[in-house]
Amino acid sequence: MPKHYTLTQLQDAAAALRAGSVIAYPTEAVFGLGCDPHNRAAFERIFELKQRPATQGVLLIAADFAQITHYVDLAKVPAGVLAQVRASWPGPFTWVFPRSAEVPEWVAGAHEGIALRVTAHEPAAALCRAFGGALVSTSANPHGHPPARDLATLDTYFGDALDGVVDAPLGGAAQPTTIRDALTGAIIRT
Repeated sequence: MPKHYTLTQLQDAAAALRAGSVIAYPTEAVFGLGCDPHNRAAFERIFELKQRPATQGVLLIAADFAQITHYVDLAKVPAGVLAQVRASWPGPFTWVFPRSAEVPEWVAGAHEGIALRVTAHEPAAALCRAFGGALVSTSANPHGHPPARDLATLDTYFGDALDGVVDAPLGGAAQPTTIRDALTGAIIRT
């Protein structure tokens, strides 16, 4: 059975993430699967759990802009665009940026950019703060199934295969966040 972490145990969850664990945690609308984006073995476990092609890439979630700045090729982002995106954060908005060399190739998959979100959902933000950086965030579900919105569904999908679960409420949004291209504003996922 995966270890369950309460909001008072996020330092323990963060230590597990730093040690290579895969943990499910609540986001704005659904549970996400997370790991250290720089730990390739943990990242590959997420794709095994999801039974999803690694070429699809994932987004990174953070508690504040400082945790993701180094992943963005800021030279390619006009100041006005950056100001507009930053004004939407923290919030349920995921933006795709030109990626810097700091983004691990496996995180981006076959994509040129990197999808990033500074979340306003406090349990997820608190986990990122405890971890000390951005985390992988991909919906907690096997490929082709609806994302988990409760602990029972997480258990049905993954059983003992997860290392841990942050046992806290979802944010109450009806749908996962919209993903937009930061440079063009084009909607990539609704």
